[in-house]
Amino acid sequence: MWSLLLASLLLTLCGLTVSAYDNSRYDNVVVYWGQNSYGAGHSDTANYQKSLAYYCDDNSIDVFPVAFLHVFFGPGGLPSMNLANSCNPTDNSTFPGSTLPNCSSLASDIATCQSKGKIVTLSMGGATGAVGFSSDSQASAFGQLIWDLFLGGKSSTRPFGSAVLDGIDLDIEGGTSAYYATFVEKIRSLGAASGKKYYFTAAPQCVYPDAALGTVLNAVAFDAVYVQFYNNYCGLQNFGQASNWNFGIWDNWARSLSKNKNTKVYVGAPASSSAAGGGYVDINTLTSIATQMRKSFPSFGGVMMWDASQAYANNRFDRAVKNALVAAGGTGFTYPACSPPAYAAGRQYSGGAQVSYGGYIWQAKWSASSQPEHNPSGEWSASASFSPLCSQCMRRYFNYHIHLYDDHDDRYDDHDDHDNHHEYTHPDAWGLLSRGSRMVEYYHLRWERSGRLQVVTIFGQQAGGPLETPLEASAAGVWVDNGQCTSSRRTANAPTAAGKGSTGTPEQPSSDGIIASLADALLDRRHRIIFAREP
Repeated sequence: MWSLLLASLLLTLCGLTVSAYDNSRYDNVVVYWGQNSYGAGHSDTANYQKSLAYYCDDNSIDVFPVAFLHVFFGPGGLPSMNLANSCNPTDNSTFPGSTLPNCSSLASDIATCQSKGKIVTLSMGGATGAVGFSSDSQASAFGQLIWDLFLGGKSSTRPFGSAVLDGIDLDIEGGTSAYYATFVEKIRSLGAASGKKYYFTAAPQCVYPDAALGTVLNAVAFDAVYVQFYNNYCGLQNFGQASNWNFGIWDNWARSLSKNKNTKVYVGAPASSSAAGGGYVDINTLTSIATQMRKSFPSFGGVMMWDASQAYANNRFDRAVKNALVAAGGTGFTYPACSPPAYAAGRQYSGGAQVSYGGYIWQAKWSASSQPEHNPSGEWSASASFSPLCSQCMRRYFNYHIHLYDDHDDRYDDHDDHDNHHEYTHPDAWGLLSRGSRMVEYYHLRWERSGRLQVVTIFGQQAGGPLETPLEASAAGVWVDNGQCTSSRRTANAPTAAGKGSTGTPEQPSSDGIIASLADALLDRRHRIIFAREP
């Protein structure tokens, strides 16, 4: 604790500004530390793994998963971990009756890194880990134990002494993820009560779904996934091949299927040619891929590397990647233009053909005719996402239905047993906005009044099911500028009034309502949604 306070004081006295870790950014770099990967295949000790604090000297690395806690249930009921030449059960003392090494000398290093705005987490598993649970009760008890040993709890057998890590990382590469959800939720509940932010991450293989982690990834919320795009056919070496490269399917998982729709997806890469069995690409190739993914998918969070010793020995691979990500922009996302033609049912597409469909730009893996979907065995691969608010795309994809809801006004009561509402569909609803463009699929507007509080919510539904990311205006919502669709902008007046059973159009909100022009909200203009009560 004193080392953390001292580090913070020194930074203050030196006039340095420390930025706290921000998981929402697009330029974060994650580098695993603890396994001395370089030392496993080289004899020049000068490049062997250094202390954790050594790698915190600059701003290149934002997250350090400490690897690995590789045995869950060892002697004495305690786990075990091996941090190679930094701390291990053979060269360091262990807690009585266990194989858990006492690595308290690392406490000051952890505090130093945290004081510089970096987070340090505990990575569990690894390629040779003896891990897994046999029941929910065992998983819950183990969650309490990890909390007490490494996070915000208390124990006489804390391997890192007074240091409190910032979360856990699951690098489970064998067995199943049965009961891991219980384990994660136990720690999450303990963390929530503590007031400190704890991060939950995982490192799945790029093959989707991950054989070992698939179940838990869908069951609980994660802040980020460090997808290992190496040692697999979907690795970096096959980037650009629609039949292999699959970042798009991970983007869809993060934004549509995961419990946390803000989960960040990282491009995991070997930090040198000796860091993995396959998938290494040179720095120019990696930065090009990372920059392209950053500009193509809103879930992109940065780059993960294995590992610190390899990155430093390879001419500071980590720093070169960080510089490229910073240059590409750490905040904000502009959707790519939805320029490919819309997918047409019944048409045969040749391999490599591109179409727009369902919020994504798709590339045919081979000869394709089926509707594009996020299916690892399907005919299409998502190469980029596009904005469903882009007017150019909406003109291709969406028809507009206008719904008028009112829970308190009998004028609009259809006397059903649900949430009293009157539904009205204008025969040329899209024409209200773009003056006659073709209607193809669905897009909904909901006008809603709760008492005297007027609300408009915008949300979408494709013909085949809900949009992956429903669009809902909220008090803090900001519609983003969708860039290259500017030439397709349309202006329109908002609808006029209609009562229950009318064949006219729904009532426009009054001037003190939430929006002055319906078109401004739907099209690609930056707008802050404001809620205002009637006088």
